[in-house]
Amino acid sequence: MAEPAEITVYTDGAAQGNPGPGGYGIVLISGKHRKEISQGYKLTTNNRMELLAVIVALEALKIAGSRVTVFTDSRYVADAVEKGWVFGWEKKDFKKKKNPDLWKRFLEVYRKHSVKFVWVKGHANIRENEVCDRLAVEASRSPDLLDDKGYEQDNG
Repeated sequence: MAEPAEITVYTDGAAQGNPGPGGYGIVLISGKHRKEISQGYKLTTNNRMELLAVIVALEALKIAGSRVTVFTDSRYVADAVEKGWVFGWEKKDFKKKKNPDLWKRFLEVYRKHSVKFVWVKGHANIRENEVCDRLAVEASRSPDLLDDKGYEQDNG
């Protein structure tokens, strides 16, 4: 059985128009390994992309129980978890909350690992955060954008 890994994750989300075309960028770092992930969507919001970035990063981890530190410039995501709001929302089945599809998906993968969030100031020359920002913006402008089905269902 593999030892739980120490993993550092940087994430960022972007939307041009909010709602509009959007994307996320992720940098995963574990020891000497580094991986970048990004994807763009036709119509979405900045908050959905910020949250989806964290979800995809956690879903990419192969070893359950990994110790993960997520660096994000999204207060929406960091505060919802670190201040415990999302667990209250869950008890109320996310009534009157935006993005319930993503929060439910987040909680499922969040509970497989030991995750802590660190909020970082965006556009403050934090190298990996800047990489994520560039990946997210580039993804939002790519020609092969996906449909954000959750956004479309809630707002269609």
